Amino acid sequence: MNRLSLALLAALAVALPLSLLAGRVWIDPLSLDQANAAVILMELRAPRALLALVVGGGLGAAGAAMQGYLRNPLADPGLFGIAPSAALGAVLSLWLGAAGVYALPAFALAGAAGAMALLALIAGRAGDSHGGVALFTLAGMMIASLAGALMSLAISLSPSPFALSEIVLWLMGALADRSWTDVLIATPPTIAGLACLLRAAPSLDALTLGDLAARSLGVEPRRLQGLIVAGVGLTVGAGVAVAGIIGFVGLMVPHMVRPFTDRRPSSLLVPSALAGALLLLVADCLCRLAPLAEGELRLGVALSLAGAPFFLALLLRLRRGLA
Repeated sequence: MNRLSLALLAALAVALPLSLLAGRVWIDPLSLDQANAAVILMELRAPRALLALVVGGGLGAAGAAMQGYLRNPLADPGLFGIAPSAALGAVLSLWLGAAGVYALPAFALAGAAGAMALLALIAGRAGDSHGGVALFTLAGMMIASLAGALMSLAISLSPSPFALSEIVLWLMGALADRSWTDVLIATPPTIAGLACLLRAAPSLDALTLGDLAARSLGVEPRRLQGLIVAGVGLTVGAGVAVAGIIGFVGLMVPHMVRPFTDRRPSSLLVPSALAGALLLLVADCLCRLAPLAEGELRLGVALSLAGAPFFLALLLRLRRGLA
């Protein structure tokens, strides 16, 4: 394990216990009154913190893998249409009133799986052609656009004001009021997705040399495409299923850690996963502490407010590089 990963693990080891103590109700680890503290820690903050690690790790690794596969520093997991499709599944669950503990995540994962299947159907045959990556990107954009339009339709035809409120709040993205059940739902598909992305890492390194060089090194485009679709679909779908739409993590994190690596996709995956986990953990903690009169700042909104200036700065830097 390299120094960057060790440093990120050390930062997580410090941030995790602090996130358990911080909140509207601060917990003193030396307090003698541990009755309420134990309930707050074990039933509220511990699952929330672990979910931040799982979701953030999956989104960070997915962003790094996508930027490596598309060879585009502006690539984001939402570009594949998997996140909007998972969100569409969750919106349909709320629209139908089937928003149980397992129903909403099941609908969201089904939406992600549908997007993965549609991607494979549209772009799968072009995986070994010269324009395969371009077709793959366009197919993802089409799926994202369709999912967004269907979500807007569902919102406009909302059967009740309560359902509309639930849909809008869920789409903002948050880790508040999550339980151990959500951790158990999100963790297995995220681990499976990370395994797929790590298996794709050597092929992503070869892809930086160009399509022809990658094929000469034994890279199978269809297999690589399948690993990327499965990896991004599982990690992003699991995150959306339990936390709603949380954007910009997959875009920002690879850029934050890339200067400290040798810039190969394989050396970026693990640090991006760790940095994504750290970013989401810290951001969720700050949302908890934000001084609002009622409720708390939604995590998806906070990251969008931070991500938009980051994206603008990135665009300006790329523009200067092209000038």
